Amino acid sequence: MSNETDPRPEPNHPEGDGQAEARDSYRGNQQRLDRGAQVMGGVGGNVTVINGVGLDEAVTDLIVPPRLREGPYPAADVHSRLRGFVEPPSYTQCRKSLDSHILVLRAGSGTGVSTAAFALLAERYGAAGITGLDSPDDLSRWRPTEARGYLLQGLSPVAAASLGEVVLTALGALLRQTGAHLIITAGDQTPLRGDTLAWQVVHRPPPSVEVARKQLDLMAEAGQLTSAQGGQALGHLAAADFVDHLRNHRLPQDGVDVAEELRDLVVSGKTAASVIDELRTGSPAAAHEALAESSDQASRLALMAAISLLSEQDRTVVAAFSAILRPRIDERGGPAPAGRPEHLDTHGPGTGGPRTRRDVLGPAFEAQLTAVGARLLPTRFGAGQRYPVQPVAFSGRHRADALLRCLWLEYEGMASLLWKTLDETPHRSGVEFAAGRAIGKVLTHATGPDTLRQLRPFAASDKRWRRRLVAYALGEMAQAPSLTSAVRDQLRLWSQSADVPLRCTVAETCAGSYGLERPHIAMRLLDAVLDDSAKGLEGSLRTAVSFALSTLLLENANHPLVLNRLREWQGADPGTPRHSLAVHVIQAMSLGTFPRVGAPGARRVRLADLLVEHPEWTLGLVVAALDDPVTHEATATGLYRIESDPTLRHRTAFKHFLTALSGSARSHRGVLRFVLRRHRVRTAVPAEGSAS
Repeated sequence: MSNETDPRPEPNHPEGDGQAEARDSYRGNQQRLDRGAQVMGGVGGNVTVINGVGLDEAVTDLIVPPRLREGPYPAADVHSRLRGFVEPPSYTQCRKSLDSHILVLRAGSGTGVSTAAFALLAERYGAAGITGLDSPDDLSRWRPTEARGYLLQGLSPVAAASLGEVVLTALGALLRQTGAHLIITAGDQTPLRGDTLAWQVVHRPPPSVEVARKQLDLMAEAGQLTSAQGGQALGHLAAADFVDHLRNHRLPQDGVDVAEELRDLVVSGKTAASVIDELRTGSPAAAHEALAESSDQASRLALMAAISLLSEQDRTVVAAFSAILRPRIDERGGPAPAGRPEHLDTHGPGTGGPRTRRDVLGPAFEAQLTAVGARLLPTRFGAGQRYPVQPVAFSGRHRADALLRCLWLEYEGMASLLWKTLDETPHRSGVEFAAGRAIGKVLTHATGPDTLRQLRPFAASDKRWRRRLVAYALGEMAQAPSLTSAVRDQLRLWSQSADVPLRCTVAETCAGSYGLERPHIAMRLLDAVLDDSAKGLEGSLRTAVSFALSTLLLENANHPLVLNRLREWQGADPGTPRHSLAVHVIQAMSLGTFPRVGAPGARRVRLADLLVEHPEWTLGLVVAALDDPVTHEATATGLYRIESDPTLRHRTAFKHFLTALSGSARSHRGVLRFVLRRHRVRTAVPAEGSAS
C-alpha cells in the first residue's frame, strides 16, 4: 500500500539521533512528497488524483464536484452558477412569494429552476449564505438553525405526500423566528397537495436567445472573443437559421450550446450550416434517425456505441471496444445472406465479366469516424500518463448522451451487450470515469427494478476499476431527485453486505461527488462498511475508506465530522475494522501523510495540518491516540517532529497545544506517559564528555 519506510527517530525523541529527514520537512504550506500531490481548499472543478503506485491496475480517481449539497454551498460555487444567469419571466412573482419565507418552485427538467433559486437566495443572504438540504421524507421534522437561505432541490414523492398547509405554516413560523428562508424545487410531475397552492410558483425558463446573448457577452468580457468577433457572433445569432433553432429549443442549455457553437464559428471559421447541423444531432429524434439508418451495419453501430460510452477516450480504446462489440451486434441479425458480394469489380484482369472482390483491409479509422459523425480531437497527455492520447468524440454537442440513451433504453438486449463488452475489453485508465458517468446519466431515465440491479456484478467485482465505474454511475444517479432515495437505500444495503467488494464500492462512491454532497450520510455509510467485528480489515477496504476520508477532507466544513468519527473508531475494540482503520490513519498522518504515498488520496494530510486548522478537534484525537498502546509511539513521534521544527512549532502554536494536552494528563495514562517522557528528555543532564 505504501512505499514509505519507518521514519528515523526525531531530534527530541528519546531515541533520536538529531537528524531530521529531508522528506519530512515542511516549509510554509508545502509538503515534500515522493509522489502524488496535496490538494488544499475547496473543490472548484474536477480534482485529478494521481497514484504513484497502482493498486491492482491503473485507475482514474477523478473527483467530480457535486451539483447538489447537504450543507453550505461554497461561495465560489454559487458565483459560478450565477455567472450567466438571466432572470426568468416568473422571477418577480418568486420574489414576492418568498416574502412568506417559503417558496415552492415547480418546473420541468432543464429549465434552470435551480439557478433561479440560487439567485433568489443570494439576493437576500449573499453567495456564502446558502445551505442545501437533502430531501427528507418528512419536512415537518426539519428545523432551521441559522439565518440563512435553505434550498431543497428535487422534492421526493414521499416528502411531497407529507407536505401540506399545516406543515408549511409551521415551517414558515420557524423560518421567520430564525430569520431564514426556504426554497423547495419540485418537478412538474411531482404530485403536490392542493392546500399548498398558496406557496407554489410555476417557474418559466428565460428565453434561450437571451441566455445565448448573455453567454456571448461573458465570453467577450473574459477575452475569449474580440470585439469584432463578438459582433459577428451576435450577427449570426440574429440570422434566420439560429432564430428558428432557438424558437424550437427553448431551454437555457440550448442557449448556452448555441453561444459556444457561435464562438467556435467566428474563431475557427466553421460555416453556419455546419453549426446548425451539429446542434441538431444532439436531439433524441436525431439519435433515433442515426441508429435507424445504421441498423443493418454492425460496424457502424459498434463504433457509435463505443464513442457514446467512452467519449473522449483514446482512439485505441474506442477501437478495441468497437472490435469486441461488433460481432456481438452482428449476431443479433442472424447469418448474412450467402454469396452477397462485399465489392463488385467489373474490370478484373483476365475475366470476361464481373467478379467478387473481398475487401480485407477495410476502411481507415478516420473514415469510419467521419461516417458516424465523429472526429479525432487534438493529441494531449493524460493526467499521470507517459504517453500521448488522441481522444475521439462526436462532432455534435450532446450526441453521445442522446445515442447512448436511445441504444441502452430503446433496443432490447443492447444494455447487456455493452456490459459484456465492458467486462471483456482490456482495461485502460479513464474507461471507468467515462463509462461510469455515461451509464449513470442514462440510468437517470430508466425505470423498473433493474435500474440499480444491473450495477451489482461490477459493484461486486474484485477489480477496482469496475467498482470505480459503479461509483461514478451512482454519483450521477444520486443527482436525479427521482433516484436519490433509491441510491441511498442501495448503498445502505451494500454497506451491510458480507461481500467485501460491495462494501468497497460503497466507500468508493463516498470518495466522490456523493460524499461531498452528503457528508453526514457518507460518514454513516463508512462506519457501516467497517462494522464487521468477526474479521480484520481487508487491504482493499482500508484503501477505499481512506480515499473516501481524504475526499471529505477536501472541504474544511467536513473536518470536525471526520475527526470526531476517527476518535470514535480509535475507541473501538482492538482488532476490529474500525479500530484498525483509525490506527492506520493516525500512524500515517503522524509518520508521514494520510493517505500514504502511493495510495489514492484527494488530499494528503499530516498531523501538523490538523493542528493548524482545527486544534480543538485534533486535541481529542491526539489524546485518544496517545492512550492507545498501538498508536502511542507513532503519535508521540509525530508530536516530537512538530516541536523540533521551528517553523512548524510556530505555525501550529505548539506551546498552547501542549499546555492543553498536559491538562488532560491526570485522567489519561497515555498522555501522562508522553508528558513525563518528554520532560525527562528535556531535563536530562548530558553525559560526561558529550557535546552540550
